[in-house]
Amino acid sequence: MTEPPFGALLCDIDGVLRHWPPLDEIERAAGLPVGAVAAVAFTPPLIDAAITGRTTDAEWRAAIVAELAAAHGSADAAEAAVAGWSAVLPRVDHEVVALLTALRGVIPVALVSNATTRLDEDLARIGLADVADAIVNTSALGVAKPDPRVYALAADRVGVPAARCLFVDDTEANVVAARAAGMTGVHFRTAADLRLALTGTSQPG
Repeated sequence: MTEPPFGALLCDIDGVLRHWPPLDEIERAAGLPVGAVAAVAFTPPLIDAAITGRTTDAEWRAAIVAELAAAHGSADAAEAAVAGWSAVLPRVDHEVVALLTALRGVIPVALVSNATTRLDEDLARIGLADVADAIVNTSALGVAKPDPRVYALAADRVGVPAARCLFVDDTEANVVAARAAGMTGVHFRTAADLRLALTGTSQPG
């Protein structure tokens, strides 16, 4: 690969490298309304504690079971839904994987994710344990994107000044925060956004 106009790539995981399917069938099979798991799992304070390491992934999922059981009156349904969700494998964007693979050895590549303590295990399950030179997991940092400390710590991890880092994320607020930290930020929608960014021809937004 031709050397890109950046000194390092910092890349989000969810919504960029991997994509989770809907849980409709799992929730219906368990007897829960569609959307019930996400309505509990991804709202504060549960998700905030999980992605900043105040609770482990196992503790987070146990809390979700308890909340679902209380909300819907069935511990069995809650346990079945969370067990089914926990076993789901995401779709991997192999076009993004190919871009990261080609880039490694040219410049450092790091994954920067608001993730739980299960991230390493999850990446290994889908064959992505070695897709990057470093993994910056916010549950190990104690702070999550868009906190500016995440960007400083990620740049430090790859040994490249923030001004020389390209940050790619599907969440616009995280991209805005990266730009405020002095990085070049790209709002990811498709792999084409990343490909263009690596040539220095993408437009901000």
